[in-house]
Amino acid sequence: MLVGGQSDRGAMSTITHHSMAVVAASVILLATGSYHRSLQAPVAEDEELEGRVPTAIELVPSVEAAFRRESYAPGETATLTVRPEPTPVTIRLFRVGPERTTTRGNNEMQGVAMTPLRTIEDGKVPIAIGDWPSGLYFARLDAPDGRVGFAPFVVRPRVLGASRVAIVLPTLTWQAYNLRDDDGDDRPDSWYGDWKRRTMRIGRPFLNRGVPYHFRRYDLPFVHWLARSGRDVDVLTDEDLDELPDGSALAVAYDLIVFPGHHEYVTTHEYDVIERYRDLGGNLAFLSANNFFWKVVKRGDVVTKSMQWRDLGRPEAALLGVQYRGNDSGEARGSWIVRDVPAAEWLFAGTDIRPGSRFGADWGIEIDRTSADSPKGVQVIAEIPDLFGPGFTAQMTYYETVYGAKVFATGAFTLAGQALEPGVKRVLANLWARLGRP
Repeated sequence: MLVGGQSDRGAMSTITHHSMAVVAASVILLATGSYHRSLQAPVAEDEELEGRVPTAIELVPSVEAAFRRESYAPGETATLTVRPEPTPVTIRLFRVGPERTTTRGNNEMQGVAMTPLRTIEDGKVPIAIGDWPSGLYFARLDAPDGRVGFAPFVVRPRVLGASRVAIVLPTLTWQAYNLRDDDGDDRPDSWYGDWKRRTMRIGRPFLNRGVPYHFRRYDLPFVHWLARSGRDVDVLTDEDLDELPDGSALAVAYDLIVFPGHHEYVTTHEYDVIERYRDLGGNLAFLSANNFFWKVVKRGDVVTKSMQWRDLGRPEAALLGVQYRGNDSGEARGSWIVRDVPAAEWLFAGTDIRPGSRFGADWGIEIDRTSADSPKGVQVIAEIPDLFGPGFTAQMTYYETVYGAKVFATGAFTLAGQALEPGVKRVLANLWARLGRP
């Protein structure tokens, strides 16, 4: 996020991005097909969420595999690369969401089986994508010696607008947190493992047996909420938005586009597409914090971190309503205090929450707030005052444009991550009812 702890434009803070809390750990990860070696590691997910920093991180041996692209349409043939080329392993494809099996570990994925088991012996595996609903899927690979690997991918809609609501998964941010050492130089191939780096590669296996970092905590609850509440959506990726000609096609296809995750890194074209969608009256919902913060440049499978959008004259607050303010690695958590504004009435309808009420108790990690660049008339629905110290106040916001767009931003981690909590489920349903129509 912000090297040196920069917060609002022109201001400095001592609070830095939670993912910058890397620990110099003596972690020896054998540089074989199932292990890698690094001298730095990110704060482990469960530890970070409790505000503790581990001294070392262990990786479980796994079958390493990745799809070449982030998404595929029904009827296409995907290519799965398994490395190193395997002895016979079994493979099966699953859909995430409708399953009732509990995902207990941060290095596992659960889902509903979409294909029978098959055995593969080659490093390049063609995968036929069936006539499946748009959604998040994964391949599970099992080796005879007990190693397991997961390779997530998205099935996008055959045509845009199969559903009137689209969900964009934070695939670029997932890869930014992927600390694999692919080139064998003893440093993770991402700026989160080495702040001197400005590049990362996409289309590579994730560490953690192939599960994206933070997936179980930040992303999975929302995917489950969609399935359990019977909401059909089109699921898209950063790559899908980046390949659209402009935002006009999105405006025709969708009444609402939801960014449920930590969507920190976007290309210029993706920013343009979403801004154009908003300007044409499209509704947006951001369910986490620290979104559209860094400009990145893609050339082939190499992604380069460039500059913060606010330093390029395109502050994220002008699009979202709020922008990144700071973090404290999850040490402090707080409750939202609801303000007396019109948007609070419909957002908390059907609950006992009123102006002055407190909502939840576990919000924080990273926070956003309004700035001078926020759209005129933005409503602050709720606040967590001074969560990280004076001036570090999280703000949940809503605004409308003269062209009819409605834009909601959560302002802290994470509405999506708490999607199965009773109060949050009602808030999400109200948000869906309000923004999910023209």
